Amino acid sequence: MSTERIPNQNDLHRQLQDLTEKTLSPVGRYGHVLLLLAAAGMAVLVLALLITEPALPLRTQAAFGAMLAVAACWVGYSTWALLRQRPLMHAHRVVAGAMATAFTGLFTAVALTAGARTAAPAAWWAGGMGAVMLVVALSLLLLALRTRSALLTRREALRRGLGER
Repeated sequence: MSTERIPNQNDLHRQLQDLTEKTLSPVGRYGHVLLLLAAAGMAVLVLALLITEPALPLRTQAAFGAMLAVAACWVGYSTWALLRQRPLMHAHRVVAGAMATAFTGLFTAVALTAGARTAAPAAWWAGGMGAVMLVVALSLLLLALRTRSALLTRREALRRGLGER
């Protein structure tokens, strides 16, 4: 006689609802609102500098343009996460991890290039810190991918158990 419990339809349906009806928690929403405000504030400040200081060197303007683009991406991401009504299933963490990895990789590459071209200790230090941040960003991205994959696998198993498609 098997001691393994066979879940009934109601249990499977409740588990599937619990898994697929979750959106951002209140704490997650507050965090994304803070991210939206911080990124928008950064974008406004950098844009104001670009507009009011036309005599800035071209490299500085390019750096400010890149900072503005990064801020705009974070504003877009946080708006997407806040407005999305469907369950996120950790998609927001995958997107945020990919963005963090890309932006940190860009920062690290630019800092190390500046260090190689100028031999400035500050540029090397920034590149080293960027490399550490890149490892953290990659770790968070991989964790988000694994968690999302596990959630999607669990959702499909529950759907199969209910006979849904």
